[in-house]
Amino acid sequence: MTIRRANENDTPLILSFIKKLSVYEKLPHEVSATTEIIHKSLFVEKNANVIFILEDGKEVGFALYFYNFSTFTGKKGLYLEDLFVLEDYRAKGYGKKLLAFLADIAVKEDCSRFEWIVLDWNTPSINFYKSLKAFPLDDWTVFRLQKEDLNNLAKQNKL
Repeated sequence: MTIRRANENDTPLILSFIKKLSVYEKLPHEVSATTEIIHKSLFVEKNANVIFILEDGKEVGFALYFYNFSTFTGKKGLYLEDLFVLEDYRAKGYGKKLLAFLADIAVKEDCSRFEWIVLDWNTPSINFYKSLKAFPLDDWTVFRLQKEDLNNLAKQNKL
């Protein structure tokens, strides 16, 4: 088991993992990312980072993360956008190893938090996260604007 950081040559592999994750989450219709978009976002603009976990040299899981900021702590936090392990490699400790690797980054970089969201129906993942002593933020609700609604609100910006 090894972990490595993604590089530009991994762009198609990253998109492949994203698509497999979307199928697992029952959201394949939501994926509009392309290799061009992924390449620009990760390797040109550097908006996020990707790591892979490998078994015998084969990428069997990935995590995509970026940094956010907590006004309450005055420090950055590490935000896990996606974590996915191929089905045949689950229950082998790969997910935990990816999370431990990211937690180590967060500690070394003096992040005040390490956060992520999980779909309410994903009981196996929820139970796994709780086993690590992660806790749900029951008093918080995630909101989102996208596509037409995002554009409509942006049009109201008349400074």
